[in-house]
Amino acid sequence: MSTLMNLPVEAVVHASLLTDLDIYLFKQGSDFRLYEKLGSHSITADGVTGTCFAVWAPNAAAVSVIGDFNQWDATVNPLYLRGDDSGIWEGFIADVTVGALYKYRLVSRDGNVVDKGDPFALCWEIPPLTASRVWELDYAWNDETWMAQRGEKNRLNAPCSIYEVHLGSWRRVPEDGNRFLSYREMAQWLPSYIAALNFTHVEFLPLTEHPFYGSWGYQTTGYFAPTARYGTPQDFMFLVDALHQQGIGVIMDWVPAHFPDDAHGLAHFDGTFLFEHADPRQGFQPDWHSFLFNYGRHEVRAFLTSSAMFWLDKYHIDGLRMDAVTSMLYLDYGRKKGEWIANRNGSRENLDAVTFLRHLNEAIYRDYPDTQTFAEESTSWPMVSRPTNTGGLGFGLKWNMGWMHDTLGYFSEAPLNRKYHHAQLIFSIWYAFSENFVLPLSHDEVVYGKGSLIGKMPGDEWQQFANLRLLYGYMWGHPGKKLLFMGCEFGQKREWQHDESLEWELLQQPRHAGLRRWVEDLNRVYRNEAALYQQDFSRDGFQWMDCHYAEKSVVSFIRRGYNPADTVLVVCNFTPIVRDNYRVGVPSGGYWHELLNSDTELYGGSGVGNFGGVEAVPISAGDMFYSLMLRLPPLGVLFFKQGRRA
Repeated sequence: MSTLMNLPVEAVVHASLLTDLDIYLFKQGSDFRLYEKLGSHSITADGVTGTCFAVWAPNAAAVSVIGDFNQWDATVNPLYLRGDDSGIWEGFIADVTVGALYKYRLVSRDGNVVDKGDPFALCWEIPPLTASRVWELDYAWNDETWMAQRGEKNRLNAPCSIYEVHLGSWRRVPEDGNRFLSYREMAQWLPSYIAALNFTHVEFLPLTEHPFYGSWGYQTTGYFAPTARYGTPQDFMFLVDALHQQGIGVIMDWVPAHFPDDAHGLAHFDGTFLFEHADPRQGFQPDWHSFLFNYGRHEVRAFLTSSAMFWLDKYHIDGLRMDAVTSMLYLDYGRKKGEWIANRNGSRENLDAVTFLRHLNEAIYRDYPDTQTFAEESTSWPMVSRPTNTGGLGFGLKWNMGWMHDTLGYFSEAPLNRKYHHAQLIFSIWYAFSENFVLPLSHDEVVYGKGSLIGKMPGDEWQQFANLRLLYGYMWGHPGKKLLFMGCEFGQKREWQHDESLEWELLQQPRHAGLRRWVEDLNRVYRNEAALYQQDFSRDGFQWMDCHYAEKSVVSFIRRGYNPADTVLVVCNFTPIVRDNYRVGVPSGGYWHELLNSDTELYGGSGVGNFGGVEAVPISAGDMFYSLMLRLPPLGVLFFKQGRRA
């Protein structure tokens, strides 16, 4: 609780938490802790407890606070415009305490009246209600161990295997009206489940407050509040805390690209285009029916950067995945000729957005160097995950959308046709080290008629599961961090439905249970073998053993760690044919033991393998002077590491 001491109540009405320095930084767009001063904050002044309100509305003719404490009467609690050209209205209301409902009544200069939620509200009513709530963020954290070591856990040379979750549909309670779980109920189930599967991180689809549940959180109105659908801010802190205590990092989707047109939100906030561009060719995205932020405005940049810093600061979030970065970078994104305005150089790059993203990433890595930022960027924009001082955008990592499209396209082909698409499979290695890539099999691939991942796999049911185990094995062996959407770990049959629970009953079936066990073991081996993660972003960490045998649709490659002893061989057979006496080159002699075999009966396979390992012989294969004679399982992937016989 903030304190303004030794002031009479009459003075406190005009008192402010904002200093002259705050205002200067705000107008310069460089105050990245706006949530500490703007919005609603409980204070005590000369023994009087109440709430200080502050809102940016430079073009409003009048602003007042309406709420359940004044019967929503706009004449009772007017705010006062500061005299420093900041455009901030503020005031103190006695006896307004935590939990109070409120909005801002804004009168525009043309006389129009609107009721707006607080852009800096720390808590909101449960949708579809739209009022803001006065709140405090006091919470006793118990994640000291995690916070002390998360810098090591989040390093680029550390293992990173992400389980992507939409909180409202991970698990529901059918006997209670099919309701979703609360934050605290999720804390009882989710951390232990993710830990059992050996994932290192969880990524939540946006949990910032959003009016339309069907937007999955990507149409944000409350940039400083977790959605009240699942509980209070402290309840969400409890969930993050529980995940950290299980050693699981928390990544949150964050949406700085656009915002919805809901009347209580940011759109046309003070009667003018305040957060968005006035010209719809710059300020409105017709595909999403949402407004685009004006990154050229200092105060807007400060607002968004403050939101990003807020989650890292107050909620101990370990990483931010920034949605729709592509739409931010290109002025013509989703537009036809004549529907967009070129930049000052006559080209299509959004120079203001580039500047914003660079400064945002600089601020995050300066103040929270033990966190990471992730870009969802689907084009060949250069140096997305390179430092800003070398000309990059400054993100830590970038989603590899090209790998995802090519790989799923390849796997959708019938195995007998895959030899004609071999280049599609191996092309990703040509650019795999141009960025710090995450390999995503995300929610976007299992919605809107695309079907489930298991449904994309060709063949009968046995082949579908074998193909999916092979896909995951190839993915976990391929350079890059990993991301898998919930339900894909056990082969959800229907495509994802945000109003329904995952099909947990499928785990009663052996093939589905076997697939989940395969994901669990993939993650275990991945975390234990430095070769599979230490040099994800360096060519030194990868070498083809054979990528040219398109006719048989087989590839083999090795992954290397910093230590030469940390070398793993991966062999993939993309056809349902058992291949006996298949020679694969290796970099050294000795015994190579089998770490993983996707065709093991434990996972639902046919049991074709190599009896636990193979001795390398001095017979050359490819560029190697030693080789293994292997039996390749059908639609299978094998992982080997040099070592002693078991």
